[in-house]
Amino acid sequence: MNFIRIAAVFAVALISGCGMKGGIECTTEDKSKWMDQEEFKKSLLDQGYKINEFKVTKGNCYEIYGFDPSEKKVEIYFSPIDGSVIKREDK
Repeated sequence: MNFIRIAAVFAVALISGCGMKGGIECTTEDKSKWMDQEEFKKSLLDQGYKINEFKVTKGNCYEIYGFDPSEKKVEIYFSPIDGSVIKREDK
């Protein structure tokens, strides 16, 4: 029975991940609850990120293209509510 439950969870996760590019949703919270964009960007810069591009996605994410503190080229989607990483792609 546990195997079926695990398989079902895996199948849902796999299906929901299909076509994820451009389809990532970070929050449905009202923008009044979001972290200020400029303050968030400054906190990333203070942590050592280098930002080539910063944008708000259709899925309500803060997204950056640039380099992480260890100089790896990255594309990262952040929650605008708490700044947590939703998705990261090393380039």
